Amino acid sequence: MFSNDIGIDLGTANVLVYVKGQGVVLNEPSVVALDQKSKKVLAVGEEARLMVGRTPGSIIAVRPLEDGVIADFDTTEAMLTHFISSLNLGGRWSKRPRILICCPSDVTSVEQKAIREAAQKAGGANIFLEEEPKVAAVGAGMDIFQPYGNMVIDIGGGTSDIAVLSLGGVVTAQSLKVAGNTFDVDIAEYVKKHHKLLIGEHTAERIKIEVGTVVKGLRQEETDIRGRDMINGLPRSVTITSDEIYEALKESVHQIVQGAKNVLEKTPPELSADIIDRGVMLTGGGALLYGLAQLLTDELLVPVFVAENAMSCVADGTGILLENIDKIATSKKLVGV
Repeated sequence: MFSNDIGIDLGTANVLVYVKGQGVVLNEPSVVALDQKSKKVLAVGEEARLMVGRTPGSIIAVRPLEDGVIADFDTTEAMLTHFISSLNLGGRWSKRPRILICCPSDVTSVEQKAIREAAQKAGGANIFLEEEPKVAAVGAGMDIFQPYGNMVIDIGGGTSDIAVLSLGGVVTAQSLKVAGNTFDVDIAEYVKKHHKLLIGEHTAERIKIEVGTVVKGLRQEETDIRGRDMINGLPRSVTITSDEIYEALKESVHQIVQGAKNVLEKTPPELSADIIDRGVMLTGGGALLYGLAQLLTDELLVPVFVAENAMSCVADGTGILLENIDKIATSKKLVGV
């Protein structure tokens, strides 16, 4: 007997799908390739991502999600429909699946409605929404249902969600539109300004992973990159160092540090004491940015740890919540349709 419950981490950069009883069965980029004239979907996910920056004029590769919410409803619906149908589980299910979707902590009621409608049109029956930092904390192994303070910083592709949780709920939170994609843009802009070289998002992301750091002097790496010379228009190579990427990222990273301080300042004293003892958990792909945990530890004056499964915390947390979806729905901790 197969479950009718699936969980979706609807991220700006990636979509992860968790099927109850099977775990994470899909992890694909949130990219759709369209024919510019007919708007017909030509490719979705990794196949479409490879087209970004490489498509002829008649084909456009778009990201239908911006800052963790739907920017293009029809394309998001097409993307979800493709991913759900690609699971090849339809024949095993006797009815349409219940879907639990994670969204940023400050998503508006209009944006919630758009997410629900897209999921329903993609084949879902009942749609449940849950806040990403809460789901990430559960996926990282934090027991948020006890009367203790737990703090999580979830840095995804489009948003960074910072929250203090207790008794299964969000006590105080802040969502920033500064995350992994912002870092890539910062790097591309730095290279453009200081090396007069134009690079694409894939190259910027590779630089971030290979030589990136947020603590000056902590990492001493360098890498050769290729792009288009802004002066003569010809291909050219340059060498980028870790210290340069520190300079490129420091303003955006400062916003995340300040956001974490703001959340701590609004946290009740008793819960603040718990956080000193328990520390702060870093989740999401951005948590892997070199030196970030050390920087936050120094700035917040509390221990900061990177979750072992940082990349999949939200998907893993979705799975745990799915196992208890009947109980959660009944207690109205989730808003279902």
